[in-house]
This record gives sequence, C-alpha cells and structure tokens, in this order.
Amino acid sequence: MRNIYYLLRKEFRQIFRDPAILRMIFIMPALQLLILPFAADYEVKNIEIAIVDYDHSDYSMQLTNKLSHSGYFKLMANASSHHDAMEMVSKDEVDMFIEIPKSFEKELVREDKASLSLVINAVNGTKGNLGAAYAMAIVNEFNQEVRMEWIKLPRINPEPMIEVTFSNWYNALSNYQTFMVPGILAVLLTMVGGFLSALNIVKEKEIGTIEQINVSPIRKYEFILGKLIPFWLLGFIILTIGLVISFVVHGIIPGGNIGLLYLFSSVYLLGILGFGLMISNFTYTQQQAMMVAFFFMLIFILLSGLYTQIESMPTWAQKLAWLNPVTYMVEVMRMVLLKGADFWDILPHIKVVAFGGLILNGLAIWSYRKRN
Repeated sequence: MRNIYYLLRKEFRQIFRDPAILRMIFIMPALQLLILPFAADYEVKNIEIAIVDYDHSDYSMQLTNKLSHSGYFKLMANASSHHDAMEMVSKDEVDMFIEIPKSFEKELVREDKASLSLVINAVNGTKGNLGAAYAMAIVNEFNQEVRMEWIKLPRINPEPMIEVTFSNWYNALSNYQTFMVPGILAVLLTMVGGFLSALNIVKEKEIGTIEQINVSPIRKYEFILGKLIPFWLLGFIILTIGLVISFVVHGIIPGGNIGLLYLFSSVYLLGILGFGLMISNFTYTQQQAMMVAFFFMLIFILLSGLYTQIESMPTWAQKLAWLNPVTYMVEVMRMVLLKGADFWDILPHIKVVAFGGLILNGLAIWSYRKRN
C-alpha cells in the first residue's frame, strides 16, 4: 500500500504541474458541453423550398402560406415552371419544391380530391426525408382544415372523427437538447478518461522515468492502480461539472437518483481508464497513443446510440454496439437523468460494464512489461 501511496502522490503532482492536462480536464469538457448540444441537433428547420403554382387559386395560396409560415420551411422562390424549379434543385438553391397543378382548387371542390407533386433533393437523405414528412403533415393538416370548413357550411355529410390527445413523458417539450445533453456528457467523460490514461504510461516512456519504475520493487498491479486512481477521481469532478452545466444552461434537473450516476460512473471509469492504460502499454510515443485512442473512441461514439438509434443499425452493428462500453454509459445517463431510473433498472448495465472493466484492467496489468 505504501508503494501505491507514493505513486499516487507522484501522479497528482504531475497532473497539477501540467497546464495542458488541467485545461483538458476542467475547461475542455465545460466548453464542449456548452456548445455541442446546440450544434448536435437533428431537428431539421429552415428547409429551403420553392413553389410552382400553376393554379393561382385561393386554396393554392392558402397552402403556400401554410408551408412558408410553418417554421420548418423557408420559401425561396415562386418558380414559374417545373424546369426552373429543377434548375434550383440541381444548383442546391432549394432542398425541395412543391408543384401545384392548374386544376388544384377545381378538383378539390368538385371531386373532393386533388393531387400535388413533391420533388426532393435527396443528397442529404435525412434532411430530404424529414422535409418530405413535414410537408406531408402540413398538407394533411390543410386538407383537414378544408374538410372541417365544408362540414360547417355544410358541403358534405359529416364523417366520424377520431380526436387524439397525447402527452410527452420524460421530455415534456420534446426538446432535442434534453435528449442529447446526457449522451454528450457520457461521451466527454469517456474521451477525457480514455485519452488521458492512454497518454499516461507512454509519457513515462518518452521522458525516461519508466526505466526507474521498472527496476523499482513496485509490483505491476500497484503501478497500474497508481496510474488509474488519480484519473478515476478526476472523472467525478468532470461528471459534477457536466451535471452543473446541464442544469444551469440546459435546464436538465437531476432526479432523486443522482447518486446512481456516480455509482455507475465509478464502475464505468475503471473500465475505460483500463482500456486507455492498455493502449499506453502497447505504444511508444504520445502521438501513437493519441492516434490509437482516437481510432477506438470514434468507433465507440458512433456505435453508442448517441446520434443513431441502435435498433436502426444493421444486425452486425447492433451486436458490436452492445459490446461497446459507451453504449451503456449513454443509456444509463438518459435513464437516470430523464426517466428517473432506480438501482434495479441499471443493475444489468452495471454487471456488464463491471465485467468488461475487469477484463480491460486485467489486460492492462498483463500487457505492462516490467523488468525487475
């Protein structure tokens, strides 16, 4: 235990003497959590649209106004023809256009139905699909308003109507930031812990102090623990700063089970720090360690469910996602902060992450080559 004490004292001195590490620990996560939730937003707004209106009727004007004032679309032009609108799409001047035929109002009044043409620039598939869905929803709402107007006149026989009432649970305003912030906080905790631990042992190799440690009576597990514990403790500081910013800036109120986050994070950090130390054992320069850590962190983040639902991934990717420790951290963050999950809800996640942590730290101890 005395050896671990001296190692911890040395590590903390090195950490607080290095301004770059302090900035990475305290400033970088705070700035990223302040900026990223506003930028990482999958809500598509200001979709640039053109209207080709051959009808120029009251109904076509009403539909155009409804689209342009919906908050989702930005009316860029009233194109004179289909060809002109296609030119605008090909030049990326608009994302989509709606073509209203000449007989639109006439068919709607006389035959109770009419057709529209919707052309989408699908280079950005997400934006195109969401834009089409928004447009269809607005057209359907317009159609419903017209039918209700006819019923009041009355023009047609009243038809049965189903009225739907709904309520949003866990995210009352359906705010995308509320959904993203817990996941981003989980990723920041992962990146800081993973990168710092990956640079730790390899830094000793670069400055030559690893040789002194190799010939000392310190055991392998004591050396790994001495490297792991300081960043494990600093991880809680990063988590606390992130939770404070989430509350003050983004309005996410931690539930009564906030202690569960620290419990799960204590287990999770052991695993991710062990992974970083294992990388450090197999590399010889800090640049190599950064590149290897970045390679794995990119995969971890993309497969974590932060940006893409795991259920939407191919089967092979889903299997990899559930082998990814970051997946469990992101899910637990959202479960506790948004849903108020209790201990029994996250117990399966704790078991999986604890098992993975034992394996990763065991590999870190095994891969450290100490010469006595």
